[in-house]
Amino acid sequence: MAGKQLTIFVSSTVYGIEELLDQVYALLSGFGYEVWMSYKGTVPVYPNQTAFESCLLAVKECKLFLCIITPHYGSGVLEGDLSITHQELLEAIRLKKPRWILAHDHVSFARSLLRNLGHKTATARAKLELKTSPILSDLRVIDMYEAAIRHDIQIYRDKKGNWVQKFSRDADAQLFVTAQFYRYDDVTRFLQDQLADQQAIAHSIKGE
Repeated sequence: MAGKQLTIFVSSTVYGIEELLDQVYALLSGFGYEVWMSYKGTVPVYPNQTAFESCLLAVKECKLFLCIITPHYGSGVLEGDLSITHQELLEAIRLKKPRWILAHDHVSFARSLLRNLGHKTATARAKLELKTSPILSDLRVIDMYEAAIRHDIQIYRDKKGNWVQKFSRDADAQLFVTAQFYRYDDVTRFLQDQLADQQAIAHSIKGE
């Protein structure tokens, strides 16, 4: 990592949050990161790949992952498929990427409301018919939220990377981004320590 900018992939929908994405891009760039954001056209694109394939490869190659879950589920949805943003989040979790998650208050509120009405699981919610509105476009944004908080893991102490910061105003999201990423050197050291730990574990498994 020496001498190279840390790459951070920003995963989100675009609808309705263009100004916030501009602000997040400006903040992260100002802190010294190389920001991969599809909205700004900075995700590495390969002519022989689909947009979806390029995005998933960027998730794999980035050093840091920031996801913004909004009430809008996003594009790239074929019948029965998850949105591109949803799949980016699941891939980052699968790869155990260092990740930071922002979720709009409408998403967490909708989840709490439906749980109180007895619709506690993704399967139960899938049976509901939601009329698309600016408040919530698709109930699967709740599935994204639950994936981010590692709802699938029952033992709390086993949950890693499950912090999800709620926001209702752009200023709240900007504050979180600033607080987490302005210490560029600290983030670099964290990644170096994490890499050293992974190498030590690998050597231990090999009996070296």
